Amino acid sequence: MNDVELLIVDDAAAVADAVAQRLAAAAAEGGNVVLTGGTTPAHAYERAAALAPDWSRVEVWWGDERCVPPEDERSNYVLAKRTLLDRLEREPAVHRIRGELQPADAAGEYEHHLDGVQLDLLLLGLGPDGHVASLFAGSPQLEERERLVTSGPAGLEPFVDRVTLTLPALLSAQRIVFLVTGADKAGAVARAFRGPITDEVPASLLRTGSAPVDIYLDAAAAA
Repeated sequence: MNDVELLIVDDAAAVADAVAQRLAAAAAEGGNVVLTGGTTPAHAYERAAALAPDWSRVEVWWGDERCVPPEDERSNYVLAKRTLLDRLEREPAVHRIRGELQPADAAGEYEHHLDGVQLDLLLLGLGPDGHVASLFAGSPQLEERERLVTSGPAGLEPFVDRVTLTLPALLSAQRIVFLVTGADKAGAVARAFRGPITDEVPASLLRTGSAPVDIYLDAAAAA
């Protein structure tokens, strides 16, 4: 079992600042950094770009993607592009999941690019239902033990197909960092990081690996 540390700060702004500092350190160290989607990390990305405008030593990946074109507002890539990549003086190598392809094709291409890659820092959010990346309770993707990337339907809005890293890929990371804010996540935090490890709460399965897991929470999410 890995080390799981809950790091509780006052509010969402403090969570963003703490995670931004981790990202800035990763930019200085170099390596492979996996970004997450959703609205929560946007402020962390903006702050990280200000703290570390040079990401030329880093290669950037994504933990999952909606199957939409890269300019679509629902795209995880476009969120990071606007809040992080476009604000940098020196950009990283970018490996995006091509959501405009057929889902199976996008998954296969991304898995090919990931072959032999060591993921140094994996940034994740937590869904209010306990999902992580695009791995949802009840999904057959949770049973995958060999492939690094799969495609499948969405488990919540927006209801578009998804491409996601699998558990073997997520668990291969050297370090896992969650950023979680808001009272609507408090129940999921308790189930994922203090409750039983179960497929019904996919995020809890990350406690079975060897990588340290740091969870940055605001007071509301930690309640």
